Amino acid sequence: MSASLPATLFETFFQTEARLFLLAGIRIALSEDGKDLTSLGIFEDSDLAVAHIMAKEETIVAGLPLIPLILEFAGCEFQHMLNVDEGERVSAGTMLAAIQGPTAHILRTERVILNYLGHLSGIASLTARYVAALAGSRTPLLDTRKTLPGLRYPEKYAVLVGGAKNHRLNLSEMLMVKDNHIDRAGGITPAVAKLRQAYPDNCPPIEVECRTLAEVDEAVAANVSRIMLDNMDLGLLRESLARIPEGIETEASGNVTLENIAAIGAVGPDFVSVGRITHSAPAADLSMLIQPLE
Repeated sequence: MSASLPATLFETFFQTEARLFLLAGIRIALSEDGKDLTSLGIFEDSDLAVAHIMAKEETIVAGLPLIPLILEFAGCEFQHMLNVDEGERVSAGTMLAAIQGPTAHILRTERVILNYLGHLSGIASLTARYVAALAGSRTPLLDTRKTLPGLRYPEKYAVLVGGAKNHRLNLSEMLMVKDNHIDRAGGITPAVAKLRQAYPDNCPPIEVECRTLAEVDEAVAANVSRIMLDNMDLGLLRESLARIPEGIETEASGNVTLENIAAIGAVGPDFVSVGRITHSAPAADLSMLIQPLE
């Protein structure tokens, strides 16, 4: 994304459960580092500094609103300034933010801040590349649940920053019948029937993963909400889409890469989902430079 995001995106996303998980993650990250004996042994509380967070490569910035949260959890009295907007594409050498406060406290938070910002910016940047590859098609990009434990919500937020959409955030948002469910239940038909029996009132949307044309036909007959077309080549994907009526959403998934996603989008599924944008995104190269407070 080249345009900056609305300032409310972070606040809108991180509410209720998502915010609780985010704050818990920050607490754990700071606790993992323990007490910074090195910085405490060198610097008095009266020693103040200013830290500049710098981009060492081109990246889409994600996670800036985390900076004050991390500093607050660390018990740091600080001032901070954001030099760029969340979601902005920046070049190497750009200062993203400045932090002013006690040197020891800033250094304690340095790696936690950079870990979050580097990881989330990397996800946003890779996501944007996939979104750009889909330009010209009607197919939006979805993420998956292939996220790092404890970082589900920050990673899915970074996907939004990169211009894609979220699939289900957790297992309760959609009834998703995958290959293991199908094989153990004895087929799509009995699996879907059991779900509708288990949730007779206001049954959540049902998505079914299909690997063959026979499974596609069975899912269509079950009148599910969405059919995931898993690991299909373009010919099989095209034939599968032709069998699915308009009332059922379609999602292409599995082995989707930057090299083939444009061709998949051109075939015309309603969605294409990619696990790589979270589980394989390289972290953006960021650094923090400490200077004495003048």
